[in-house]
Amino acid sequence: MSSPAAGNNLPMIDVYLPMMKSAAIISAGQLGLFEALADGPLSTDALAGRLAVSVRGVATLADFLVSIDYLERDGASYSNSASTQRWFTSRGAVDYTPGLLWTAEAWPMMGDLGSALRRGGPQTTLWEAMQSRPQLGQTFAAYMAAFARDLGPNLLRLVPLRPDQQRLLDLGGSHGLHSIRFCEHYPQLRAQIVDFPSALADTPARLAAHGLSERIALTPASVLDHQWAPGQDVVFYLSVAHNQTADDNRRVIRRIRDSLNPGGLLVIHEYLDDQPPSPYLAAFKLTLLYETGTSIHREADYRAWLAEAGFSEVKRIDLDPLEKGALLLASV
Repeated sequence: MSSPAAGNNLPMIDVYLPMMKSAAIISAGQLGLFEALADGPLSTDALAGRLAVSVRGVATLADFLVSIDYLERDGASYSNSASTQRWFTSRGAVDYTPGLLWTAEAWPMMGDLGSALRRGGPQTTLWEAMQSRPQLGQTFAAYMAAFARDLGPNLLRLVPLRPDQQRLLDLGGSHGLHSIRFCEHYPQLRAQIVDFPSALADTPARLAAHGLSERIALTPASVLDHQWAPGQDVVFYLSVAHNQTADDNRRVIRRIRDSLNPGGLLVIHEYLDDQPPSPYLAAFKLTLLYETGTSIHREADYRAWLAEAGFSEVKRIDLDPLEKGALLLASV
């Protein structure tokens, strides 16, 4: 197989162009350029004035964003492409601008990837870094909330609850958006969210805004250490397992099984280590090696842990697009 730089391409194209593409998109998010264009086209002068940047600077950035299909140009005016309007503005389906801001934080970390590869893991985990830099945790939480808004409709459609299912345990639910969505849809439901205190900092205000402070309880604690109550009907373990070791996941899944009522349901959202991995999954594994020292796990691993814990049926649902991950629905 030939290398990506084979043929007539300059050997650094695969390094230089992706770097500049990422830098330009992130800068646009930091400046608020996409949001400034959310209501319609603006001239270069108007855009520069709105963003408080130089005309030359915004024109140079905007022209590059046109070349990579993030913006469109009509004469002297620029507008968002349909995809940019959908994914990076408040007028779209989901605003992933927090993901751009998080990537700006993660960017300098990746400069030390070689050291992590030599060590086989991080010198300081992402969670430890968040303790010393609270803003890092807030930026990451905002990104995860954006992803939860994107994932939420899939969950609601693919995980129907019965009228007799009244207790939801949301492990690692931080932002509360999944519990909020399900409690709003199912009036019989009450939920408990267990997560680190720092992850729950903004959650009380969000619950209050939705009028759900009385139906959704918050428990500031580690998922690995907290002993939650039995009698649960549904348990969410969403985007949590890749931050845990295999032994810790086995232990948590056993405790979940012991806490579920007959007919109960465990919902796992994860990125499964299918082989060969897609470029996205391979990149995510490399990210985890640096940030947390953990990894994604195989479907066979989850099935083994679930069978060992006593779950009787496991169903896999691949989400669309595949980069959104997969659901494992395990029934008691």
